[in-house]
Amino acid sequence: MPRVFVHGNPETDAIWQGLFEALRERGEADLHALSPPGFGAPVPDGFAATQVAYRDWLIDQLERLGGGVDLVGHDWGAGHVYGVLAERPDLLRSWAADCAGLIHPDYVWHDAAQAWQTPGVGEQTVAAMFGMPEAQRAATWASLGIPQSVAEVVARAQDEAMGACVLSLYRSGAQPAMADLGARLRTTERRPGLVIIASEDPYTGTPEMCASVAADLGAATKTLEGQSHWWMFDAAGEAADALVAHWRAA
Repeated sequence: MPRVFVHGNPETDAIWQGLFEALRERGEADLHALSPPGFGAPVPDGFAATQVAYRDWLIDQLERLGGGVDLVGHDWGAGHVYGVLAERPDLLRSWAADCAGLIHPDYVWHDAAQAWQTPGVGEQTVAAMFGMPEAQRAATWASLGIPQSVAEVVARAQDEAMGACVLSLYRSGAQPAMADLGARLRTTERRPGLVIIASEDPYTGTPEMCASVAADLGAATKTLEGQSHWWMFDAAGEAADALVAHWRAA
């Protein structure tokens, strides 16, 4: 059964390394890491880099795999999972995602996202962030919880194309777009779901908001106490156990 993983911003599929190792130790072998255009993968000509465009990109990738997948998303990758779940639930056997607060009706985007969503300010912010020397970018991500070796891989991929995708994606997701997606999901055909709640994640709303969304979607929850946005590193074993149990129950 294909287990398909999608990462977010401003990352590459390198963030899954530790979790994949833990999953393989538990007997999982059919693991696929998909990199959204601009985030570790080339941007096709004419690609709009909007929330809907990424949703459709992911739908195409899942169709190529034949559907029936167990889909896992992190950060905007979670946003793409929710988009597919609303549009093509038939492609999924199950889903798991963090950042469920993004689609809560009361969610307010974090400060960095609001800057990216603001014309002029966003361009300046992205230029400053991605214009730093590569070593400085890597040190910044390492200070936020990404292991140094992975931070170096991620920093290497952060270029002008990624910056342009960041601006387009976040602007397409300005509220009420995410709240509207959440409302649509509450009336969509359900698939077995797991909401991963990192208790200290500053970007995804409160744990209570995430739990509320999970309840609305009929999904189970796994709370990773003391974990922040990049839970897949320090909590790789705990997360792998939760995912394996979720897949076996689906």
